[in-house]
Amino acid sequence: MNNLSEVFKDKKLKLTPQRIAVYKYLKSTNEHPSAEVIYKALQPDYPTMSLATVYKALKTLVEVDLVQELNVGEGNFRYDGKVCPHSHIQCLSCGKVDDIEGFCLSDLNDSIKDHTDYEVMTNQVYFYGLCKECKNNIDNLHED
Repeated sequence: MNNLSEVFKDKKLKLTPQRIAVYKYLKSTNEHPSAEVIYKALQPDYPTMSLATVYKALKTLVEVDLVQELNVGEGNFRYDGKVCPHSHIQCLSCGKVDDIEGFCLSDLNDSIKDHTDYEVMTNQVYFYGLCKECKNNIDNLHED
């Protein structure tokens, strides 16, 4: 929480209860929820908070690098409370998104320098496959 208030103070931004709630929710989950999922999860404790407020809070949290915005190609964004460099994998069947742990792609930025005249600042790598549950369901269908 101290980091959150320090970042907002440094950026001269107001730390609202809604921004705190969205940030805490993202830090408390390994899921990669959409704004709509966050909105529904916070509704019981914040009944007057609108979906637009959630979107605005997310936009601000992304801008100050406290939250990562993911575009896994489904027409809307998902959000991640982990901002250290890591990759994601999405199930092509159920749509679940997970972190890929223990595999760092930060040296990819150095590797790519010989292939472009851009100054590479960051990267975002997505993998796609079948989660364990969906693969098991498919395997079970083939056994019948």
